[in-house]
Amino acid sequence: MAEPIKTRFTIIGAGAGGLCAGIKLREKGQDDFLIFDREPRVGGTWQRNTYPGLECDVASPLYCYSFAPNPDWSGLYPPQAEIRAYLERVALENGLEPHLRLGTAVASAAWDEARARWRLVLDDGQKVESQFVISAVGMFGAPVTPDIQGLDAFEGTVFHSAEWNHDHDLGGERVAVIGSAASAVQFVPEIAPDAEQLHVFQRTPNWVPPKQNEPYTAEQKETFRQKPELLAETRENLFNLIETVLNYLEPGGLQMAEDAARQNFEVVEDPEVRKKLTPDHPMGAKRPLASSKYLQTFNRPNVELVTEPIEKVTASAVVSADGTERAVDTIILATGYETQKYLSVVDVTGRDGLKIEDAWANGPEAYFGVTASGFPNLFMLYGPNTNGGNSIILMLEFQIEYALRLIEEADRAKVDWIDVRRSVMDEYNAGLQEELERVAVWQSGANDYYRAPSGKIVTQWPRGLSDYRERVSKDDLSSFETGSAPRR
Repeated sequence: MAEPIKTRFTIIGAGAGGLCAGIKLREKGQDDFLIFDREPRVGGTWQRNTYPGLECDVASPLYCYSFAPNPDWSGLYPPQAEIRAYLERVALENGLEPHLRLGTAVASAAWDEARARWRLVLDDGQKVESQFVISAVGMFGAPVTPDIQGLDAFEGTVFHSAEWNHDHDLGGERVAVIGSAASAVQFVPEIAPDAEQLHVFQRTPNWVPPKQNEPYTAEQKETFRQKPELLAETRENLFNLIETVLNYLEPGGLQMAEDAARQNFEVVEDPEVRKKLTPDHPMGAKRPLASSKYLQTFNRPNVELVTEPIEKVTASAVVSADGTERAVDTIILATGYETQKYLSVVDVTGRDGLKIEDAWANGPEAYFGVTASGFPNLFMLYGPNTNGGNSIILMLEFQIEYALRLIEEADRAKVDWIDVRRSVMDEYNAGLQEELERVAVWQSGANDYYRAPSGKIVTQWPRGLSDYRERVSKDDLSSFETGSAPRR
């Protein structure tokens, strides 16, 4: 049998988190690491998702690494291809290419107590032995296919927005879009002019405040290049604004956003359609959306908003609960992603044979979203309860800084492994859940992906990123059990 590949650090995922981890390791003189990703290119979600109109909802000065500011964004909210190109460039400029193992997925990881090492198996059967594992698989996993009677028997074209069929021409077709949240808000305005008829099936309305995305002029870009301090100041101002507006424990900013969204609905000409599009839950109860195109699309004569539940799909039509049968040629599923699996998408076994899926039977949880008791030397980026209102890029940076600081402390202490104490993790999560329960908008009953079946909120961080960074900066190795493998 082939000898296992030996590396000190294994990074799972080559999206924004995995690339950041690799860059930060190299900054610290750590070159003994490999980055695995099942996709053929780096970029993570910006590599996998390619639907029309896909762009970032976070302002571009914030949606880049602090160590790699980008003066060349085309506008305030850059499109998918531009973000992917940015991540590819940063990876190349920071020397990550020799460390990348693309088109290769990690199938399993098991902790070897005797050797204080992780033993990983790749999807091609190759084995890897590693002291530390950094999971950067993120939060948004596999696309969700709705359980609709007859969907598998539809004789037309069906695809999920996360797996867009670019070879299929929607021109002149009758199209049904099932779902009306983040993805649909972006691609519906793009496909509406081409379709003969477009039916948008909405289960729950969403707040959609305006999104002004004027392109940057050549002069603006040149100013950012010549005056990097101006770009840094713009970034800081945006960060502070978002920290204020999206502070869920102080909802004054959310009310301002709701007022702006409510005014945005005035662009819908038909009062009945406007009423159906307007939520009855408070702003912030569901994922915030933004668009200055989506609501206007419902003024088109070829676009219909359908709020009746779907009863079934036949060979050629979508049938709603009121008995209306709408003949369609293509069905596009805008039904979101699995959001509560995190690292459990990999078969992970920790100490004493503990499976991560069993540890998370009541919903995923971790210490600061980064470490989980029973899984030594394992660090998660964008793990449970770290989805905040500001830039995820910043959250990823804060998390990798925290993880690498703990590893440095372990090195100085001359220990081989660290594992967060169960009592520490439990106390942290009890306090976190108390904070989450105090967020009024998340107790409104709106249908969202935040809660596990147990009722526990497992995705959200209730405060700003400044608060998160301050908390992790105060943590140290005293929160962890430590140990060493027997010396041979």
